[in-house]
Amino acid sequence: MDTSTNTTPEKKSFFALTPLILFLLMYLGTSLILNDFYKVPITVAFLVSSLYAIAITKGISLKKRIELFSQGAGNKTLLLMVWIFILAGAFAQSAKDMGAVEATVSATLKVLPESFLFPGLFLSACFISLSIGTSVGTIAALVPMAVGISDQTGVSLPLVVAIVVGGSFFGDNLSFISDTTIIATKSQDCLMKDKFKVNSYIVIPAALIMMICYYFLGRDVSFHSEIGTRTIDIIKIIPYLSVLICAIIGMDVMIVLTICIILTGVIGITSGSFDLFGWFASMGEGIKGMSELIMVTLLAGGMLELLKYNGALTYLTEKLTAKVKGKRGGELCVAAMVMLSDICTANNTIAIITVGPIAKEISNQYKIDKRKVASLLDTFSCFAQGLIPYGAQLLIAAGLSSISPGEIFKYLYYPMLMGVVALVSILLRYPRKYS
Repeated sequence: MDTSTNTTPEKKSFFALTPLILFLLMYLGTSLILNDFYKVPITVAFLVSSLYAIAITKGISLKKRIELFSQGAGNKTLLLMVWIFILAGAFAQSAKDMGAVEATVSATLKVLPESFLFPGLFLSACFISLSIGTSVGTIAALVPMAVGISDQTGVSLPLVVAIVVGGSFFGDNLSFISDTTIIATKSQDCLMKDKFKVNSYIVIPAALIMMICYYFLGRDVSFHSEIGTRTIDIIKIIPYLSVLICAIIGMDVMIVLTICIILTGVIGITSGSFDLFGWFASMGEGIKGMSELIMVTLLAGGMLELLKYNGALTYLTEKLTAKVKGKRGGELCVAAMVMLSDICTANNTIAIITVGPIAKEISNQYKIDKRKVASLLDTFSCFAQGLIPYGAQLLIAAGLSSISPGEIFKYLYYPMLMGVVALVSILLRYPRKYS
């Protein structure tokens, strides 16, 4: 993400990194001490760090510092992301209230043989998360069903919940309306469809391997789901299919989301799922749900602009790449940074926002394909997020299934495999076209 808004030569300063260190101490440190990653709201941690960044900036007046912060927060790339977040929130919620999630689950389970319980559950999570762009939403929709499956079959509850969580990360990583995809592509200035292609080479083989493993793992388990016996309401799946098709053929994401929001309204009203004002309420609720992400994006953009002005990014980039040699080393550096950031913040979106500008510098320095960098940012952040027991995904899954995150963790085969395949793609320079 290009946040350059001033012509002042950048200095090289470790002290300039202290706002970022303050953020990590305030958010990560407090969370670890209190064993609660939601005790300190991430917006508050960013606000305090941003105010501190303004305070320590030297050489310009307070008015100029605030202007510099505001310019960073109002960068055109960030504001474009905010518009996409708003549209994505409106679409996701209105599609859900229209019945698209339930229709998609029913269709997926109905077309699969009963003996394909594990692969079917994984595939449902993959497709729903790919359609709605959120792993958390997918987990919320499918974990209750996974609990029912466990109750009726005697299959390990942590295992079936982990299958849902793993599949949710597949779609979150690839979806055109996922906030991680939006931020990763915008920070590296590449097209979503190009990042999708690179990402597909990496994660689709991992998903196929996982499908085969799940088949053999659950081939003796048979389950006839009540959800899968319901009549398939194909028309309610159209908005999700439209997102995938329109985005793949290269339509601008804002046009795609606008068209699909209109589709949810037309289908929802004609099917009786809601009336006109109910549709408006759904969109409003979805937009409101994006408010924290929007605030964090703006605060992070402003703070990163001050970090850059004070020489923090130059210092950090030089330190991180001091022993890096060639593209392979640069890609490994990007992967390590975004994983570390995610472990510290327990939020893959924030991890990409934080690391994106540094990854862009590394990409330019070592002439790494920006599409590959965007893919690595998204994939390794999802890999790390899928393996931390204090992340939102595992906490929600654990809460809905009344088991501990640790019990789910040991069955998270897909996130582990995704990370291994992504690492191999760096070491073997795969896919060659983008390496």
